[in-house]
Amino acid sequence: MEVYHASTVVVDHPDTAHTRAYLDFGPGFYVTTLPEQARNYGNRFIRRGKAAILNTYEMAEDLSKWKVIEFTSYNEKWLDFVTECRVGRIVGDYDIIIGGIANDKVFRIIDLYFGGDISKAECLKRLAYEKPNSQRCIRSQQALDECLTFKTSQRL
Repeated sequence: MEVYHASTVVVDHPDTAHTRAYLDFGPGFYVTTLPEQARNYGNRFIRRGKAAILNTYEMAEDLSKWKVIEFTSYNEKWLDFVTECRVGRIVGDYDIIIGGIANDKVFRIIDLYFGGDISKAECLKRLAYEKPNSQRCIRSQQALDECLTFKTSQRL
């Protein structure tokens, strides 16, 4: 399956060393199956006066060799996982995590929950109206090396 990663550079040899902490699923290399989602992310670089590159990869569809967790909706399990990762705790020893991204609107709802302004139940109620998009976080370098093959890059 084709997946995408927006960056300020061509990433033809992705690695797990160049990552940020406090992301939705913790540190790792993030890709999406939705090219428009990656382009929108790349537009954030352009708005800051930087180059934006859309990197395209082929990702193995058979992930049975790896420890994978998949979140199919914005539910309590997803919320607990994301809130732990967003405060810097690495949850589980997963190689690959698949699920919806906490985009700006979703993150505003989560921020209200973090701040104690709404309950977990209210947070989940509000998230129920949001359509999950697609992100895959590849945490282990071995999974990254074996599951992802660089295809092309394109300047946005």
